[in-house]
Amino acid sequence: MGACCTAQIKRERNDGLPARMHEGGKENGSEDIVTQGDFGALVRLQGSSTFVSMFSQQGRKGVNQDAMTVWENYIGEQDAMFCGVFDGHGPSGHKVSQYVRNVFPSKLAESFKHPRFNASCIDEDLKSENVDDPVDENHGPLYSLVKASLVESFKVMDEALETNGKIESYCSGTTAVTVLKKNFHLVIANLGDSRAILCTKGDKDQLLAVQLTVDLKPELPCECERIWSCKGRVMALEEEPTVYRIWMPDQESPGLAMSRAFGDFCLKDYGLISVPEVFYRKLTERDEFVVLASDGIWDVLSNEEVVHIVYSAQKRSSAAKLLVNRAHRAWKCKYPCAKIDDCTAVCLFFKKPSSIIKSKSDTSQIQKSSVEPHFQQGNLTTEDGLESIIDSDIATDQTAQGSSTKKNISTYSQRTGLMVSKRRPTRNIGLRH
Repeated sequence: MGACCTAQIKRERNDGLPARMHEGGKENGSEDIVTQGDFGALVRLQGSSTFVSMFSQQGRKGVNQDAMTVWENYIGEQDAMFCGVFDGHGPSGHKVSQYVRNVFPSKLAESFKHPRFNASCIDEDLKSENVDDPVDENHGPLYSLVKASLVESFKVMDEALETNGKIESYCSGTTAVTVLKKNFHLVIANLGDSRAILCTKGDKDQLLAVQLTVDLKPELPCECERIWSCKGRVMALEEEPTVYRIWMPDQESPGLAMSRAFGDFCLKDYGLISVPEVFYRKLTERDEFVVLASDGIWDVLSNEEVVHIVYSAQKRSSAAKLLVNRAHRAWKCKYPCAKIDDCTAVCLFFKKPSSIIKSKSDTSQIQKSSVEPHFQQGNLTTEDGLESIIDSDIATDQTAQGSSTKKNISTYSQRTGLMVSKRRPTRNIGLRH
């Protein structure tokens, strides 16, 4: 129960992976992998469809620890889709990311079949919402139900991972960025530093990149406060002065470079949590597509570059592969001595394909937007475990977050007295990216 049940797979592995799936994470072939999931959904692990392009490529760090999935006809509804990208880390990171990829969508789907989700009430609620305002503060009772189900499903998923004796998750874990789309509604949930962005068009038909999530890293003020209050430590190594990591109180490990994740149970008592940040976006006619990707993409490409690359693809089926290839090229140019990270992208398009070939002028009219996630702090409360991490001083384009984050950390440390150290740990072991 909770795992992905398919018509093609006769037996199920104890670790949640389909029996015919290769554990190495090499799922970047050209052939589609499609199975039947819960409630009649079509589960896609790679390939493309009318509205989806997805691609993953192994880096130079070993086994590909990224995983991705798209569920069409989610929970048995033709206009509902679920997309997810999961970036594993640690010795068994690839197993953790694949396990979460296979199990989490089913657990979330089960929660949507609860009696509180009355189909007729949901339909009426959707129809009654104001489509003209994509950032309406009052999302209605449906959004509250969906958010609560997401938070609870993330908790259940983490508990299932902890009790799974087949997968080592004490020092291994995964990020998660997921999107639920129904009609003109998007609900995004995020753990860690994978990211979701939206491509929309401005008043002059120019392309705009809108960041829908926030990279949840230890140096963010409220994340840092939580970690220190739980006796964890936030430090950056001398050789990586801009990369802040979580360390155990009395050990120079594991050095995790994110503040929320599935797994990594060695840090769950010291400030690491698996509670997602949940965001909402109401789609308009100007919105084109959303891109989910692991940090292997975002480390070398800006939000604007990603939007430009995906929009410029001559065939949307190849958009994700084009994006990953460009990211690999950027890694070689920007960090020629570094090991290329795994790169994974899922592109979800909102409109049917157009037969019109894009001109160069179409793909060059890209401008930088405010890139602020579309949610209100009032939606995120301590009661349901959702903390607002967007203060006015960090609601910026995360492509420029390096400099702004340093300023925020300094200001925050002075205000609270918390210590974000740049000293070098006595032992440099167990770094987790």
